[in-house]
Amino acid sequence: QVQLVESGGGLVQAGGSLRLSCEASGRTFSSYAMGWFRQAPGKEREFVATLSRWGGNIYYADSVKGRATISRDNAKNTVKLQMNSLKPEDTAVYYCAAGNYSDPRTPYNYWGQGTQVTVSS
Repeated sequence: QVQLVESGGGLVQAGGSLRLSCEASGRTFSSYAMGWFRQAPGKEREFVATLSRWGGNIYYADSVKGRATISRDNAKNTVKLQMNSLKPEDTAVYYCAAGNYSDPRTPYNYWGQGTQVTVSS
């Protein structure tokens, strides 16, 4: 089992950048694929980016491709999401999640509490 805590959200102007961090507890962090998902008000949760246990396989949603970079440090039990050229439509609660596979279509079983990102126009 793994527990996840996100940080780094906030209010940013359109065109700006944010870096979200997720710290995981437990000794088995490297056994999980990790991902970032988001949910905007009134919308379903959607995947943003995922990566495999050692970072070899990475997936990005089309909506963030070229603007987002996901990375992990297994020695520090952390996964980060760098978001650049932010748009108002990036406004959402961002969740860190852990699963068995990097494919975002597979179940992610462990979730953080979320961090709010608000992009003003």
